[in-house]
Amino acid sequence: MNSADLVWVSISTVLVLMMVVPGLALFYGGLVRAKNILSVLAQVLAVFSLVLVLWFAYGYSLAFTEGTPFFGNLSRAFFSGMYDIPNGTFELSGAIPELSFASFQATFAGITCALIVGGFAERMKFSAVLIFIGIWMTFAYIPVAHMIWAGDGYLAGDALDFAGGTVVHINAGVAALVAAYYVGPRLGYGKEAMQPHNLPMTFIGACLLWVGWFGFNAGSALGASNDMALAFFNTIIATAAGVLAWLACEALLRGKGSLLGGASGAVAGLVGITPAAALVGPVGALIIGAITGAACVWGVHTLKRLLKADDTLDVFGIHGVGGIVGGILTGIFNAKPLGGPGLETLADIPGQLWLQVEGMLIAAVISGVVAVVALKIAGLITGGVRVTVDDERQGLDLSSHGEQAYQK
Repeated sequence: MNSADLVWVSISTVLVLMMVVPGLALFYGGLVRAKNILSVLAQVLAVFSLVLVLWFAYGYSLAFTEGTPFFGNLSRAFFSGMYDIPNGTFELSGAIPELSFASFQATFAGITCALIVGGFAERMKFSAVLIFIGIWMTFAYIPVAHMIWAGDGYLAGDALDFAGGTVVHINAGVAALVAAYYVGPRLGYGKEAMQPHNLPMTFIGACLLWVGWFGFNAGSALGASNDMALAFFNTIIATAAGVLAWLACEALLRGKGSLLGGASGAVAGLVGITPAAALVGPVGALIIGAITGAACVWGVHTLKRLLKADDTLDVFGIHGVGGIVGGILTGIFNAKPLGGPGLETLADIPGQLWLQVEGMLIAAVISGVVAVVALKIAGLITGGVRVTVDDERQGLDLSSHGEQAYQK
């Protein structure tokens, strides 16, 4: 066992935990209206907690043991065999205990599901959210994670996804978009202003996401190594490029850049570099961050209008679009002639791009179909996934949780 590797993976797990609570919760919370902030915080917290428990019960086992191209087996259900055997008997690669790897991956499953909350924020029943997420995690997140990352997964070792561009961001983005369509737009959407109620809170959340993302990307090296160092720096430079690209696009389109734009650009850059983290050189990371930042400006404005979906917090516009752009660019800048550590020649790029797109398409189909089925089941169990008109007007903080964030 390598003590440095174990410490780094343990720290990375805590950093990803921080990305969700409080990072993502604050980022999302500041973007909604004041009457719904507590509902978003509660949904992120409860969804993350639910997924951690399901991951322990069966999720990790089905995702990372051998089995079929999309599911493993239940030999590691409830982390069986990881902690009741003398230390070192079960190890992933001889560097860290399997228990540490399973813990790290638990946070990935948790944040993926928590991201989806942004698609239907301000209008979905709390109980329906939990049922929906439980089903979606089981039949969408697990098979996509197994397909890309498990040893016998359908595209394992073929589709490049270092830290979750397809597994996390495209997967969550598609589910959020489908949920936004299924639940329907918020009351007054497109007719009345629905401005973020607390941008400083959103800024704090975005900063926590940036810091925590070093665990997300560099932690995926699973140790203290050259891959870790490369992923670490690429996470810095791509995010900075995403911020500047978004602000530049805003300045060109409306004459001024905004704090919300800068924070969104940071997240876009982070999403774009996720699949590429240790698979491209620093120059490639800079370009990926800039292109992804600009692409996500289009995603949250032009594409959102074309899709006519009330994706409340632009989960698809940033995570879906950013994951797609980042995944495609990973297949290009992985080439050694372009500074990457992988493909030998430029002639290898087209074949790799097909593998990238194939993985994205399969993930999108699985995520979308499972989302529809899960929402239908959740609706049947709870009498409809959407809150009543009166509850939505009152705000979910009071109607769903009986509390208010701000007293008058």
